[in-house]
Amino acid sequence: MYPTNNAGQTIARIAETFAKNNAGVIVIPHHPSPDAVTAAAALYLSLTKLGKNFSLVCSSPVSGDFIGADKFQSTFATTGDSLVIALPYSEGAIDKVDYNIQNDHFNLIISPRTGYPKLNPNQVKYSYTGGTIDMIITIDATNLSSLGPVYADHQSQFQGKNLINIDRHITNAFFGSINYIDKTASSSCEMIYKVLQGINAEIDRDIASNLYNGIVQATNNFSSYSVNADTFETASQLLKAGAVKKAAKPTSRPVNQTFSVQPPFGSVQPTSLPASERQAVKPIEMVETQPQAPEGSQGQGPAQTANTPQDWLKPKIFRGSGLI
Repeated sequence: MYPTNNAGQTIARIAETFAKNNAGVIVIPHHPSPDAVTAAAALYLSLTKLGKNFSLVCSSPVSGDFIGADKFQSTFATTGDSLVIALPYSEGAIDKVDYNIQNDHFNLIISPRTGYPKLNPNQVKYSYTGGTIDMIITIDATNLSSLGPVYADHQSQFQGKNLINIDRHITNAFFGSINYIDKTASSSCEMIYKVLQGINAEIDRDIASNLYNGIVQATNNFSSYSVNADTFETASQLLKAGAVKKAAKPTSRPVNQTFSVQPPFGSVQPTSLPASERQAVKPIEMVETQPQAPEGSQGQGPAQTANTPQDWLKPKIFRGSGLI
């Protein structure tokens, strides 16, 4: 698939693919950026609101203060009809697994091995698997290998699927059946916003918050060279949609800074001496020497030097406003 410069036509093709397919996977790279994570979560929330059956996949653990952080999984599958019960496990901790049916209830019985603690019900997680995969969406991935084990262990799953490649890097390999590559975009979140506009998806407060804060992080609070008028327009629309801004991290640079002339290399530093001796040391702040006239210059001779002080070649040391 050759790249295209017409973003409008590409987004229209993406919208057409979404309309024809109901199930798929959104995949982001191994060790993703915050921009990729929030962009993927926002797209997942939007497609779920449209009744689509999608899952979020990343081979690296994903966490953060954004909506949908708990939806990421490492398995390459969409939600289906098969219930999955997951719980922490260490080798040899479980003795046996059994079940019975009582009063129209199916009871799954998991017995720990002697010497191991009983299972904590608060650590049990539930999900569904077994669904079909009609399409795959990659976000912020320059190539398929950047997806890590998700691709390396499931390469056959990528074969014959509608593969939508959404990225802004100049090194993107255009590996998708549809490639939405915008090298001038400030962030993946800005690109996902345009996709959501193209499919007429509702952008609620949660989706807007993810996209806005993803843009903020990707652009270093709108100070990146890639920020342009479209970026500010997108941010404006997201704030109008109810985006909640996350608190900015405090800067580590002190507010008041003092500057001083560094003493010459090899000089004694007052702070390197014992406290009892520091008062006796007077740091040199400025040294001024009289420039020497170049050899052969006119006006040089006994008549001129008669009025010259004898100590004019010695360095003058200034402190504050006077000589010392």
